[in-house]
Amino acid sequence: MQPIDRCLLYGFVDTAYLRGRSPERVARDLCEGGADLIQLRAKGVPSAEVRRLAERLQPIAREAGVGLVINDFPEVALDVGAPLCHLGQEDFFDHGHTHVRELFGQAPGHCVAPGVGLSTHAPAQAQRALTAGPAYIAIGPVFATGTKPTATPVTLEYVRWAAAHVSIPWFAIGGITLDNLDDVLDAGARRVCVVSAILGADDVVSACQAFKQRLVSKARECP
Repeated sequence: MQPIDRCLLYGFVDTAYLRGRSPERVARDLCEGGADLIQLRAKGVPSAEVRRLAERLQPIAREAGVGLVINDFPEVALDVGAPLCHLGQEDFFDHGHTHVRELFGQAPGHCVAPGVGLSTHAPAQAQRALTAGPAYIAIGPVFATGTKPTATPVTLEYVRWAAAHVSIPWFAIGGITLDNLDDVLDAGARRVCVVSAILGADDVVSACQAFKQRLVSKARECP
């Protein structure tokens, strides 16, 4: 995969949004459409099944030069050789961790510990997350989203705060669509995570391409 600071579009293979499609097909469509990162998110699925899914998706992502991110299970990311894993605030700090290197302990010598992304929902959480040494942080949910229906939107104000205060790569997430993408970019985001606006499309490849083209265009305007 390319360096994370050059990654613009972060897609998802979310088992709640497969709509009868195989995880492999969705992963291939995301890769073809221009996703730079793909997160495997399988809420409520046992770790053994997540591992099996990851083993099926990692070769697809690797061949396409796309980074596979494993949600919730850092040990799965390590075992399958995924370059990244992602954790929520409660999954990281509420388990007593203060730095991402604590997640993997003494990894086998032949293994490279994955980078870690952390979710944040407010400036204080972002500041705390940054002290933990993540590869990136997520900023959101910016808008109301069906993927997290009980979460309170952080609005574009948090995006503006991140643009002014966060120096590592960060991704805006939550309810982002092609209709509001320009607002998110104008607020200072350069990287976005998109779930339902892509996975809910009839043509995942075309939906991905539309997001990626807008992101690349903005990156050229504001290098």
